[in-house]
Amino acid sequence: MLFRLQNTLTRQKEAFAPLAPGRIGMYVCGVTVYDYCHVGHARVCVVFDVVQRTLRHLGYDLTYVRNFTDVDDKIIARANANGESVESLTERFIQAFYEDMDRLDCQRPDIEPRVTTHMGEIIDMVQQIVARGHGYVVASEPVPVNDQPMATSDVYFSVESFPTYGSLSRRVQEDNADGASERVSFDGRKKDQRDFALWKAAKPGEPWWPSPWGPGRPGWHIECSAMACKHLGGAFDIHGGGKDLVFPHHENEIAQAQAATGDAFAKHWMHNGFVTIDSEKMAKSTGNFFTIRDVLARFHPQVLRYFLLTAHYTHPLNFSDKAMDEAAKRVLNVYEKLAQADELLARQPTAATGKPPAVVEVAQAELMEALCDDFNTPRALAALSEPITVLTAALAKPKAAGNMECIAHVRGFIARAADLLGVFQYPAAQLSELIVELARDSMFPPGSEGLAWVLDKMRERDTARSDKNWARSDELRAELLQGGVEVRDTREGSMWRPRLAID
Repeated sequence: MLFRLQNTLTRQKEAFAPLAPGRIGMYVCGVTVYDYCHVGHARVCVVFDVVQRTLRHLGYDLTYVRNFTDVDDKIIARANANGESVESLTERFIQAFYEDMDRLDCQRPDIEPRVTTHMGEIIDMVQQIVARGHGYVVASEPVPVNDQPMATSDVYFSVESFPTYGSLSRRVQEDNADGASERVSFDGRKKDQRDFALWKAAKPGEPWWPSPWGPGRPGWHIECSAMACKHLGGAFDIHGGGKDLVFPHHENEIAQAQAATGDAFAKHWMHNGFVTIDSEKMAKSTGNFFTIRDVLARFHPQVLRYFLLTAHYTHPLNFSDKAMDEAAKRVLNVYEKLAQADELLARQPTAATGKPPAVVEVAQAELMEALCDDFNTPRALAALSEPITVLTAALAKPKAAGNMECIAHVRGFIARAADLLGVFQYPAAQLSELIVELARDSMFPPGSEGLAWVLDKMRERDTARSDKNWARSDELRAELLQGGVEVRDTREGSMWRPRLAID
């Protein structure tokens, strides 16, 4: 199947062809581990989780690398403020990152390098850059080591020495003349304020590593160039990350890697758009963010994952309670249909043999076409709509000729889609718990009592049924229905759902 990919480097959607037939190397910039991750970080991870699921499904031998930045100015400042070691802080937040990503059903990359375990590769790359005339050394203040002053230096990349600098971001060189960015400040020792640090001289109270330039630590950008080349080689297929990394981080990565190795570095560059709140980028530096944990305290992880897939990854995505409530309704609606299907198929096992219904064949083709067209997840989700409509009709009349086989076929298609998208993959046995976590007070009709009232009434009704008090059970069903809740009794117990505005 033709696979097309938007390439930030060329500003075009291109037919994708891996450098080595059947094999793909992909590097994605990971998180700086000094705090809990926010929803913007979740989007990067979910987007590239769908990418890796799709590429593996298509039969590619994928090597997926995503790093942890575990030494950095922000990390050092936070550790010092907390009175703890950098190692303690970063390990704690790496584990928190894993917990968040596991809840979002993000599969782990093949390789997860850390800066602190790749100092040798980083120093080697800096030496290569300097040796080839693209870097220079500037003496810095001596740093005390074992109560003795030790000479140390900074090493900078010379932007002027690299004529193609700016090819990714398309920035005019004069725009960079002041060297200003979130992590770069004016330095009179530079030959050019566009130049950026490859190696930073040690400062008191900071961790450092020995190097040919004295004790110090890497600059921000060199780490990813070195780790990508270490694990994928000097030329590989895909490099990804958030749109905010195009400049300066990814621009500098290209310059460093090509200056050091003479190779092409990444062929295709993928950048996901921002998650915004009131049209402002979600970012810790401005305080305009919600952590993943904030959101998952209020919404099921499947709802957040679904929401993150509702816009094309290159577009901005505006986060709001209204958008999340709508996502929750849609996720709950699909899961409720799947639970009914699973319940029927458990009572009357039916193999999805023979030719699938046309709706399934069309939807399967639409799903794969959408994902092969630059990972268009909104179109991929839309491909599920018609099969769900057909499933709903079949569930209403399961005894009608051919309906059970239709249910089996549609259920199998949704399961295959779930493997690619990471949504709608929970088994029906978890539906009761899932509904409680998905149902928000905002889902219920105006004037209804809300979730706590529903749970109390359901417990009372379960007791009445256990006591065979069928009259009271029916009364409670009627009360719940008046309160905006439908109840369905199954062999596995009673299940309920809000009477949603969509079906």
